[in-house]
Amino acid sequence: MSTSAGTSEKRGGVWRVLHDNGLGIVFGVLFLVMLAGQAFSGHANFNDQQVSDGSEPVSLAQYLTSSSFAVDVVENWQSEYLQFFLYIFATVWLVQRGSSESKPVDQVGLESDEEQRIGRHTTADSPRWARAGDWRVPVFSRSLGFVMGGIFLLSWGAQSVAGWAAYNAEELRGRQDPVSWLGYLGEPDFWNRTTQNWQSEMLAVGSMAVLAVYLRQRGSPESKPVGAPHSDTGDTG
Repeated sequence: MSTSAGTSEKRGGVWRVLHDNGLGIVFGVLFLVMLAGQAFSGHANFNDQQVSDGSEPVSLAQYLTSSSFAVDVVENWQSEYLQFFLYIFATVWLVQRGSSESKPVDQVGLESDEEQRIGRHTTADSPRWARAGDWRVPVFSRSLGFVMGGIFLLSWGAQSVAGWAAYNAEELRGRQDPVSWLGYLGEPDFWNRTTQNWQSEMLAVGSMAVLAVYLRQRGSPESKPVGAPHSDTGDTG
């Protein structure tokens, strides 16, 4: 009996962890699956190009450690984190009437300490830094944006270095002189890789904010309740 109960409790604990963290776990697994798909398809495409250029194909391991693979990965990462960074800060001050992606139109700004449950307005289970009363409060109160912005800058920097290496590899194949890293930052290749991702992220965020005014997804916190008026702002299902 005790063994069976212990096993059942253990299974229940595992299920609880999976249930309570399902969103992060599922998207983490999907990320790894998609990254693997990019690795294999990118490897095949890279070798097709190698053969057409009269060069030898490379192994999967060689491709995964190449600048070509690295730049293709991080140029997408930086644009995603730029999207989140801008959206996090923009939604403090900007609103979209009727959108569940916006705060109510009368709550523009940083809001009061009481609304944000800071300092003496904290509860027993509030994060420690929220009730610290010193420099930790302003840091913690902006930590999400800071981290997203930091990851964006690191990813964008990694893209510039990987793109520079990939660009110079192409230049050397064509018997052209390589460029410096600073020189590469002024090349159309760098800005083409950058802005082609940025424009798609801005389109996606803007369209989501506006479409959420008029369209619904039942049960999703990204949507208003199905029967909510179009004018309701900041209401989620």
